[in-house]
Amino acid sequence: MCRAILTTLGCAGLVLIAGCTSAGKAFAPQESFGSVATYSRLFDATPHQTCEAARRALLSQGYIVNTTTAELIEGKKNFQPDAESHLQMMIRVVCVPESGDGKVSLGFVTALQDRYTLKKTNNSASLGVGGVGSVSLPFMSGGESLVKVGSETIASDQFYESFFDLVKRYLLALE
Repeated sequence: MCRAILTTLGCAGLVLIAGCTSAGKAFAPQESFGSVATYSRLFDATPHQTCEAARRALLSQGYIVNTTTAELIEGKKNFQPDAESHLQMMIRVVCVPESGDGKVSLGFVTALQDRYTLKKTNNSASLGVGGVGSVSLPFMSGGESLVKVGSETIASDQFYESFFDLVKRYLLALE
């Protein structure tokens, strides 16, 4: 009888422990590779010329360009849609030769948008003065910080089309 009770209690304990654990949230793959050219375009220019036109396109829209090489441009821009939200857009352009003579290039563009929210914190402390007695004076302080709440690659065809059109405009100006 004792053995049956212990076995029952042991099984109940295992079920209870198993119920408290949870498997991590599983996500299906978010990528589907295809031949749609949303993120790339061919240009009748060298990789250096294409990246220079992309740099000018980013600068013309208020981006801070922080990386510039012959084949890579990277720029960032901040947005604040409301008082509690903050967005940061990072655009990366990679320019590679597509023809043997290097006069045709392929430009790859990726835009990443990070979302932040304002987090307010309150910190309090008290000060006790021993010689006077037990007097406590509360000191309150607060702070605000941005907390990253999400990040996504922009997948809008219209967004990339407008960027590539602007790059083409600056390529024509470079000729």
